[in-house]
Amino acid sequence: MTDPWVALEPGADPVQRMRVLRRAHQSFTEAGTVTRPVRSVVADSWRRSARAGVAPDGTASVELTDGDLGSYRAEHPLARVMPLFRELMGTFAADGEHLLAVCDAQGRLLWVEGHPATRRQADRMNFVPGARWSETAVGTNAPGTSVAVDRPVQVFAAEHFSRRVQPWTCAAAPVHDPRTGRVLGAVDLTGGDGLAHPHSLGFVQAVARAAESHLALLAPPETRTDGLELTALGRDEAQLLAGGRKIRLSRRHSEILVLLARHPEGLTGDELLCALYEDESVTPVTLRAELARLRRLLGPGLLESRPYRLTVSVESDVEVVERRLGTGSVTAAMAAYTGPLLPSSGAPAVVRLRRRLADGLRTALVARRDPDLLADWARAPWGEDDLDVWRALASVRPTAAVRSRLDALERELSAAWPPGRAPGGATSSQRPRS
Repeated sequence: MTDPWVALEPGADPVQRMRVLRRAHQSFTEAGTVTRPVRSVVADSWRRSARAGVAPDGTASVELTDGDLGSYRAEHPLARVMPLFRELMGTFAADGEHLLAVCDAQGRLLWVEGHPATRRQADRMNFVPGARWSETAVGTNAPGTSVAVDRPVQVFAAEHFSRRVQPWTCAAAPVHDPRTGRVLGAVDLTGGDGLAHPHSLGFVQAVARAAESHLALLAPPETRTDGLELTALGRDEAQLLAGGRKIRLSRRHSEILVLLARHPEGLTGDELLCALYEDESVTPVTLRAELARLRRLLGPGLLESRPYRLTVSVESDVEVVERRLGTGSVTAAMAAYTGPLLPSSGAPAVVRLRRRLADGLRTALVARRDPDLLADWARAPWGEDDLDVWRALASVRPTAAVRSRLDALERELSAAWPPGRAPGGATSSQRPRS
């Protein structure tokens, strides 16, 4: 295979390839071994699927229906390029008896359109709007794997982890926010063996690039010409979008802007000192120097003193998560949460906010008991040792892989702490988290 991302090259026998893949899939699901004909991208995805506890005979669950689905996708950035997707792919999908599908960054299908008979067939495996098709939910598939690896991917026949999906072939490419570079979701073509060709992969990749170009030309509805956009989740150095400029902030400037965004009324120098520094020997001169450098970086008129405050409104990803949690939209909050707030920061106020945000979200996840959302958290770097979440996941998805990980965590807990107690007098389920 000259291109590892293409499932079937021109001239290859699809029937023979299917036989080989079925045997390889059976070998993996029974013994955990991957035989040589399986592409590396597929083998890696199978391993991730198995670690996530996906059952090969399982199917996708529908998370969003009716009004919830309509509201969520109306607010999603990819709604703005759906007319473009339909223009470029709609006729091809309908004439070829294929489906055009669009998912979000968590692999949740937002739109599924195309040939009516093909849609009815796809309905039987829950390939429908609102269904979760992430790798952690149904295993290897083009939309879910594409957002997982952030690459265009083609998946053919028994390369799919779920046996119900193995009669299908799909090709998907991720779509990125042209301003931040973050994955917004993926555009996908799903159908029969006819899609097992390099052209289908190149096609969806070209469509994804066209969508990114179109998004770059559109002023997002939430963007204000006099406002700032702050991205601070899952990164040690925040990124600020100001007047069309992308500014990568230093760690200290990241902390300052996070705090000023939380306090539009402003903070005094003494309040900022207490919020930023554990060391009481740090002088106001040090803080004033940092603020002077930040003022030069932002440009004139954006940062004032007495008290220190920003003169324009700030939309932060922290605020987005909090707002969605406040309305009970746990799925949408999880979609916006890309990791702990400034994870390496030791600033006291940032640490408190980071813990409050993470604990609020994880508490909502445990209460919601959605196995796919819990699996997403548990498999993320910040959740891999989260005992409470693993316990909740084991109660709703008690697969061997999940039970094995939970048992390992509980053994570690027993070895590290006295029975029933954690450092500081907390109970054993209240492990420290960043």
